[in-house]
Amino acid sequence: MNIRTFNLPTILTVIRILIIPLFVIEAPSDPQLGAFLFLVAGITDFLDGYLARKFKQVTKLGIILDPIADKLLIITALIILVDLVRVPSWIATTIILREFIITTLRFYALSRGIVIPAETAGKAKTVIQMISILLLLIAEEIYGIDLYNIGLVLIYIATGMAVYSGVGYIIHFWRNIK
Repeated sequence: MNIRTFNLPTILTVIRILIIPLFVIEAPSDPQLGAFLFLVAGITDFLDGYLARKFKQVTKLGIILDPIADKLLIITALIILVDLVRVPSWIATTIILREFIITTLRFYALSRGIVIPAETAGKAKTVIQMISILLLLIAEEIYGIDLYNIGLVLIYIATGMAVYSGVGYIIHFWRNIK
């Protein structure tokens, strides 16, 4: 790969992908360590996008790898949270199904030269999802604040936002694919 394709944002995305197997191994038996690994992965998600835009290092590889890394991390975390009985399976299924549908549509559009960028609702959904997953992994009371209950409320909100933003992506897709 040339230096323009394999840059710092892309390296951060690859690091996020490499964290996922460690997260899968550790989170079920030690959710606190899982929360830490998830946080590190989430920070790489923020940094790779920020750096790519700031330094104009957006690449085709990054456009493809970043959403794959994001989806793998979220889907993995949701499956683990269902296994830990911290999230209802219907919530995980709804979010995972949305991610598969939207990712498939985005890649199809990309194959036809059409980029469907992330919208504000989708970005907000991702932030709320990541915060809720982090809180659900920690699942403790700190200074009288029950992080599990806050995480559960946020994952319900994220699920609603996933459906809402998913419909928005589908509409955007159909308008642009003609």
